[in-house]
Amino acid sequence: MLAAILIAATMTVAMSASRAHADSNLVVNPGFETGSLSPWTCDAGTGSVVSSPVHSGAHALAGAASNSDDAQCTQTVAVQPNSAYTLSAYVQGAYVYIGATGYSSTWTPSASTYQQLSTGFTTGASTTSVQIYLHGWYGQGTYYTDDVSLIGPGGQTQVPPVPTGLAVTGTTSSSVSLSWSASSTATGYNVYRGGKLVGSATGTSYTDSGLSASTSYSYTVSATNSAGESAQSGSVSATTSPGGTSVPPTPGGLTVSGTTSSSVSLSWNAASGATGYNVYRGGSKVAGVTGTSYTDSGLSASTSYSYTVSATNSAGESAQSAAVSATTANSGGSGGSLPKHVLTGYWHDFVNSAQPLSLAAVPAGYNLVAVAFANADPSNPGGVTFSVDSGLSSALGGYTDAQFKADIATLHSRGQKVIISVGGQNGAISVSDSTSANNFTNSVYGLMQSYGFDGVDIDLENGVNATYMGQALESLSAKAGSGLIVTMAPQTIDMQSTGMAYFQLALNIKNILTINNTQYYNSGTMNGCDQGVYAEGTENFITALACIQLQGGLRPDQVGLGLPASGSAAGGGYVSPSVVNNALDCLASKTNCGSFVPPSTWPSIRGAMTWSINWDASNGWSFVNTVAPHLAAMP
Repeated sequence: MLAAILIAATMTVAMSASRAHADSNLVVNPGFETGSLSPWTCDAGTGSVVSSPVHSGAHALAGAASNSDDAQCTQTVAVQPNSAYTLSAYVQGAYVYIGATGYSSTWTPSASTYQQLSTGFTTGASTTSVQIYLHGWYGQGTYYTDDVSLIGPGGQTQVPPVPTGLAVTGTTSSSVSLSWSASSTATGYNVYRGGKLVGSATGTSYTDSGLSASTSYSYTVSATNSAGESAQSGSVSATTSPGGTSVPPTPGGLTVSGTTSSSVSLSWNAASGATGYNVYRGGSKVAGVTGTSYTDSGLSASTSYSYTVSATNSAGESAQSAAVSATTANSGGSGGSLPKHVLTGYWHDFVNSAQPLSLAAVPAGYNLVAVAFANADPSNPGGVTFSVDSGLSSALGGYTDAQFKADIATLHSRGQKVIISVGGQNGAISVSDSTSANNFTNSVYGLMQSYGFDGVDIDLENGVNATYMGQALESLSAKAGSGLIVTMAPQTIDMQSTGMAYFQLALNIKNILTINNTQYYNSGTMNGCDQGVYAEGTENFITALACIQLQGGLRPDQVGLGLPASGSAAGGGYVSPSVVNNALDCLASKTNCGSFVPPSTWPSIRGAMTWSINWDASNGWSFVNTVAPHLAAMP
């Protein structure tokens, strides 16, 4: 018997060693044994290497979480597309998290000694690197981490082969279109004109625009991956066609396709020979676009505006069209013309395991769509930018910014609202002084004007500065008018008391806050308004914690219930959509409650939010098909 046990143990060790050799740990300095943080990057002043307590070896990471910082530390690791990985670490402390940005995460509410956390994920089709992160939680004190491990196949070590089959697929007077054959192991391609880089693509086609008419150009293409760039292909030449000899005709069919309290959406017929269009409001040019639609944002409520449009090409500009008039809607208070009870959903501007969707594919049952997420502008502290994610564009067969803008107009025509969400689990946007507050205001307002967004969602899970973010949002409201939609999506721990920064922010901007959709998931256990302890994934957890906000100063019409759309959408806290309906009924009328019964009724409770629309699509639209009709039927 002892011999058999020893043989089995030896086989187990040998098999484990074999697997470890095949897929080694990809993390650099995983146990901090170098005595330094490098190549880890931690929030300023929060990370250090200590000699005690350690799980193994002589060192470990200490993250000094404070009331304003969760002490996050990150490392970017080269990986392979469509591959499975397991992330693990030994942690000690309260509310310690590990995860991979855009993928999975896990956490522990309390570890008095070192405890191993582990989570798995599969990379996307074009993923060549992931950012892994460690962090504690606000006000929970120092956490410790040791022996971090990411097991799976390493990233590319060889550059891809040179692309073949480069060909010219079309020309205009100002553009050349190219295509080529895919190169194995390539994750992208660089396009060169006359030996100089002019663009990059994730697919096997590219259109080079802004060229001169009747001019010859030479092109090559190379393939790239995380290991580097191939040599350039053989060249092809193309000659642009002669430029237009006359201006295009005046566009016809100008119509108003939708209005809100702060925007007017327009569309018109294409004009032959046109390469662009100018949009005029009251005789003054407000935009130049390449498509046949435009949303004019930042307008005043209950105000009439007159619009014309002209067509342009290299020869000049046509006469302006006949004018159309539009009157913006009455603001009805903050939040524009949203219904009394609202279903909010987040739409992914990225690709993960959930179903990728164009914005126009969002069901009409979602009254408010939050686009996740804006990007931090590294050259403009506090500022944000946005564009359609290249991975999403590829997954949808070439989804463009122009199509996205047109889809916003489509949702507006259905009566839906679209806002830009700022943050996410690893959003790196900081508004901490007057300069960054001003940059935030101006950049968000610029996106509203450019894309037609109806407002902004604050989802900064790495903390907020209640003073300066409040200043930024108040300034945005002054610019955009009373139709501005402002929502927030704090985590449950952020709304445990009015002393928390997120709760302070909500109260500071109560005059302009539309909805506060607290995330009742990824939370473990929390206290309710009766000081009882409730576990996530139950109706009691939702209603008892929502009660804190309702008693803490927010109006009922500013409180929404945030839940995951499926079990795959969050690490914990999923409930059936029917439970969401029960929680809404319990808060509104004390019906369908669990064991917790609220001390009051709040019939104007605003509604529900889900992360996310894409996960709902992957789950057969169960959330929207269950919750939307229930909200619509609530008095």
